Amino acid sequence: MEIELNKGGRLNLSKEVPDLKNVAIGLGWQASHNGQTYDIDASVFMLGADGKVPDEKYFVFYNNLESLDGSLRHSGDNRTGEGNGDDETIYIDLTKVNPSIQEIVFVVTIHDGQEKNQNFSQIRNAFIKVYNQETRRSIARYNLREGFSQETALEFGRLYKNQGEWRFQAVGEGYNTGLKSFVDKYVVEIQQTEKKVEPKVNIPVVTSYIDITKKSDISLLKAKVDIVLKKKGISQDAVRVALVLDISGSMNHQYNSGAVQAFLERIVPVASRLDDNKTLDVWFFGSICKRTRSVTEINVDGYINKECGEAKRALLIFKMPSLMLELGGGNNESSVIKDVIKKYIQEQPSKLPTLIVFLSDGGVTDEQEIKKSVIDAAKYPIFWQFVGLAGSNYGILEKLDTMGGRIVDNADFFHVDDLRKITDEQLYERLLNEFPSWIKQARARGILS
Repeated sequence: MEIELNKGGRLNLSKEVPDLKNVAIGLGWQASHNGQTYDIDASVFMLGADGKVPDEKYFVFYNNLESLDGSLRHSGDNRTGEGNGDDETIYIDLTKVNPSIQEIVFVVTIHDGQEKNQNFSQIRNAFIKVYNQETRRSIARYNLREGFSQETALEFGRLYKNQGEWRFQAVGEGYNTGLKSFVDKYVVEIQQTEKKVEPKVNIPVVTSYIDITKKSDISLLKAKVDIVLKKKGISQDAVRVALVLDISGSMNHQYNSGAVQAFLERIVPVASRLDDNKTLDVWFFGSICKRTRSVTEINVDGYINKECGEAKRALLIFKMPSLMLELGGGNNESSVIKDVIKKYIQEQPSKLPTLIVFLSDGGVTDEQEIKKSVIDAAKYPIFWQFVGLAGSNYGILEKLDTMGGRIVDNADFFHVDDLRKITDEQLYERLLNEFPSWIKQARARGILS
């Protein structure tokens, strides 16, 4: 007989089902039919005695579907929540759980809930239930009846050990900052890199990192690009598209957190729609710059880790991608600008317009050289879209719209504090905002035919 629990209620599973080995946690919900699309996710944190995950692989969610010890498996992301029954299921072999794991916490979050003004008051019939995998017998169930008018994240329930016995508790605690609430609570804290004021390496110890950025479907992103292209009046005539990535010292956290990989995944659909070869050329720059493999829809997964190399510990305290060590910790924007021009104007000349997306967290020091490089580049069929990411001291980059001395306005700049807090549509709107007007000016000046 299934036991129904109220908020805070507990059950000794080892006594209720003495031979229980394979347990399943079913989670379900239904979104209100108010014209919105809800993407709701179940995630699991496997905690040690200190209340923290002992390794990032003990955080099981849509980007990591199995625990390090192989004891816990996630059924995968259900993006609709339609139908009755479990929407997502967690399967656990209790005999394989690492002995150091003392608690397993089950959470449910609304992806991008804050940005979409969504919360759990709009979710109906949410529940968590515990059942025996082998017999399919439902052991216990907790139906969420509490109202959450602002919360986008919910700690639904937990399995925990007490004197060697596995017990279950219905928790029902809400949070209002999504999955990040639990990452901050249960994952060893990542110290933030100090903002850059000069081109030197100044990187904190990174104990662990978790990429909680949700991967978007490429076809869906391409459809969003199409909408913006149509809105901006940009034809899908051939354009060359490239990406320049800052890999100076203070960008370390952005690489370790997965933010740079997530940004790359959102730029590839732009190249898929506009680029003549449907590829995205890539540069990295620090004190010096380097061209790396072009990116397509086929090789985009894990691209940053593959190209930047394994994280290294320099001087025993700094953890950083090996490419960061290779290219140095400084900022030399002008050198990479010149190399981009060298490739597209000298090595691979073309009459096609070229769009360069240039990601940096600032730390601009040699403003005169950057200014000179951008002014010199104005006579070429290249448009530079600079994107500032969670940094400071953007300097001359923030003055591009009013900077004189150019035959045409060939560059734009905007900044964001957190790429996860800008929707795909907003990102594409900003990336392509001034590109149409530049094409018009460049044609009028004979830069483009």
